[in-house]
Amino acid sequence: MIETAVTTERKLCSPASVRVRKARLSDVNAMHRIINYYADRQLMLPKSHLQLYENLRDYSVAADTADDSTVLGCGGLHIYWENLAEIRALAVLAESARKSVGTTLVEQLLEEARSLGLEQVFVFTYVPGFFGRFGFVAVEHRSLPLKVYNECFHCPKFNTCDEVAMVLPLS
Repeated sequence: MIETAVTTERKLCSPASVRVRKARLSDVNAMHRIINYYADRQLMLPKSHLQLYENLRDYSVAADTADDSTVLGCGGLHIYWENLAEIRALAVLAESARKSVGTTLVEQLLEEARSLGLEQVFVFTYVPGFFGRFGFVAVEHRSLPLKVYNECFHCPKFNTCDEVAMVLPLS
């Protein structure tokens, strides 16, 4: 859920040459590397290869249109119930930061949520200003349904969560 840096040496293309598509099996290693860079710095929760493979259908990636195998960022739309989903594991490479790649990913994930008929999307984030630009508003964690809270129970930061919970009504 962070739109900041992972260092790489390759110069990446302009935002106009980025497209968002559903994640593929061949994207998992890149997604794992990007997400866990931030997890190593305590900026988001880690994801194992197994978690990414098991939930691959939730994820979209921003890819370089000149080289579709170059993953510039990723994010997932995880459905909790008939009316609720979470945008999770939003992460972008350093060269993609501040070039609208994260914004493009969120816009695509919100469009997917709308197309599914979802009424509300939420995030847990350390960057509330970023999500606020889309209309997300901060809420108490406990205001989210028990199903969400149940998943939080497995988090190592369960009793000391310092992320901001935010929701966006879609209807």
